[in-house]
Amino acid sequence: MIERIIDWSARNGFLVGIVTLFLMGWGIWAVYHTPLDALPDLSDVQVIVLTEWPGRSPDLVEDQITYPIVTSMLGAPRIKYVRGQSFLGLSFVYIVFQDGTDMYWARSRVVEYMQGLAGKLPEDVSPALGPDATGVGWVFQYALVDDSDTHSLADLRSFQDWYLRYWLQSVPGVAEVASIGGFVKQYQVQVDPVKLQGYGIGLPEIIRAIRRSNNEVGGRVIEASEREYMVRGRGYVQSLDDLRNVSLGTDGKGTPITVHEVATVTLGPDLRRGLLELNGQGETVGGIVVMRYGENALEVIQRVKEKLKEIGPSIPEGIRIVPVYDRSSLILRAIATLEEKLLEITLVVSVISLVFLFHLRSALVPILLLPVAIL
Repeated sequence: MIERIIDWSARNGFLVGIVTLFLMGWGIWAVYHTPLDALPDLSDVQVIVLTEWPGRSPDLVEDQITYPIVTSMLGAPRIKYVRGQSFLGLSFVYIVFQDGTDMYWARSRVVEYMQGLAGKLPEDVSPALGPDATGVGWVFQYALVDDSDTHSLADLRSFQDWYLRYWLQSVPGVAEVASIGGFVKQYQVQVDPVKLQGYGIGLPEIIRAIRRSNNEVGGRVIEASEREYMVRGRGYVQSLDDLRNVSLGTDGKGTPITVHEVATVTLGPDLRRGLLELNGQGETVGGIVVMRYGENALEVIQRVKEKLKEIGPSIPEGIRIVPVYDRSSLILRAIATLEEKLLEITLVVSVISLVFLFHLRSALVPILLLPVAIL
C-alpha cells in the first residue's frame, strides 16, 4: 500500500505539490485562527439554572423550586444527568448534556422545558440561566484600589456594579463580569414594633405602602392650544426623606402617619458572605471576567485590557484598577515554550540527518518536511 502511494506521488508530482501547498495554507490559516489557551477545556456541556427566593429555608427552596425544575428537565433530549442544590434563599440546578452537544442548542432546550414550569413555582420566583461559560472561563480578575482614601467600600462597589461591570460586559467574548467584595448599598427601614403596636399598623401595611410610593404611573394625553401634554405621576424614591414621608394612613383624628414615625430609615450595607482582600493592605472591591464558551481566551483578555485603557478617563479620581489575575501571561509562556521545543526538534533532526546521511540534498527532505508536517 505504501509503495503504491509513493509510486503514485512520484508520477503525479504537480498534483501532490498543489495539495501540499493547499494544506500548508490551511495550516497557516489555522495557526492564526485557532483559539489559544493554556488550560484545555475538558468540562461537560452544562447549563445552570439559578433561582433566588430570599429569606426561605433550604428545605422550602428544595420542595418548591429545586425539585420541580429537576423533574421537568429529566425529559429533555440528550440529557446525561441533572443535579440540584438548595441553599438559604437560593437554588442551583445543573443540567449536564451528552458530549458533543452544542452549548447553545442545550441552552435553548432548557429554556423550552422551563416554559412548562408555569404555575408550578411560587409567584414571585423567576428562574434564570447562568452565563454561557464553562469552569475554565475565568480568564481575568481585577481589584479597585482607592489611593486617595476618599471612597468607601460601598462607593467602590457601587461604581463596580453600575458602571465598570457594564463597560466590560460590552466587550466581545465576555459572558459575565462578577462583582466581589465591598458593600452593596440599600435603603433600610428599621421598624420599631412598639410604635407599630401603638398605631395599630402591621408590617405588611408598611411593605405595601413603600411599594406603592416607589412607583410611576402613566396617564393620558391632554390636548391644549394645538399641543399635546403627557400626564404622568412621578413617584420613584430618590432620597431617604422620600421614604420617611411615605404615608401609612391616618390616626383617629385625621393626622397622617408616616414611616418616619414608626421606623428609622437609613442607608446601610446588604448582608454579605465574603470579602476581597489585596496583598494584606485591607479590603477592596474587584471583578471577575468570565469568557464566553468557545472564545479565544488570549483575544478576549486583550480586548478587556484595551477597554480598561479606553475607559481610563471615566474612572473617578483616586481609583486605580489593578489586575490580579491575567491568564494571557500563562498563555504566552506556553506558546513560547512550544516554539522553543519545535525549534530544538528541528535543529536536532537536521543535525542527525546530516551526520547519518552525510548528504545535504537527502538531509533536506526531513528538514523541510518537518515544518510542513507541523502545519
